[in-house]
Amino acid sequence: MITKLLEREDVSEELELRSTFGFMAYHGGSLEKATDVIAREAAERSNSSYYGLIQSHEDPIHFASTQLLEEKSKSLKLFLDHIQIVVTIHGYGREHLFYSVLLGGRNRQLANHFAPILRTALQDYEFETVLEKIPKELRGQHTKNPVNYPPLGGLQLELPPTLRWNREEWGWSDSGGIGRAKHVDQLIDALVLGVEQWEMKKSNSLEKK
Repeated sequence: MITKLLEREDVSEELELRSTFGFMAYHGGSLEKATDVIAREAAERSNSSYYGLIQSHEDPIHFASTQLLEEKSKSLKLFLDHIQIVVTIHGYGREHLFYSVLLGGRNRQLANHFAPILRTALQDYEFETVLEKIPKELRGQHTKNPVNYPPLGGLQLELPPTLRWNREEWGWSDSGGIGRAKHVDQLIDALVLGVEQWEMKKSNSLEKK
């Protein structure tokens, strides 16, 4: 599936190896809009590693997260072998959850670490960390989901369309000439702060040993 996808001229991979904390946006580009922008910038500003799979055509192909690991590309393998923990950025749409950010993935400590930081930054949104309250297909619990592949697992962050939409310019943030929505900047700031505080906690823990 992924190998065939990468044969298309309008599909590309992005890879930046930095620290062992990683960000992923493998439904990026025209599929789950603004997710690659958020992951890429949050990674760059927090000195984290980044992997993106970007589709630019108007009719993007959706694939399940579990399919990504079936055939690892060279870039994806380099990324996954390098990181210890990851935040995967996704977009979703549910009519009754337009202002809800869902924090899935198997690393619940990481989810509970980021939740209060995100709540402070984006007070118009709700942040759900209770897995039973998240739609089953958005919980990120499958063992073959990339969010659970690193040694420490990770956080699957599902963003509603209202967060990725620029209300002032009436279009998807950072897409097709549409500018950056204010709440996208706020989200990125919070993600960067979350990584910095996580790494600080890790460093303090190691010093005490």
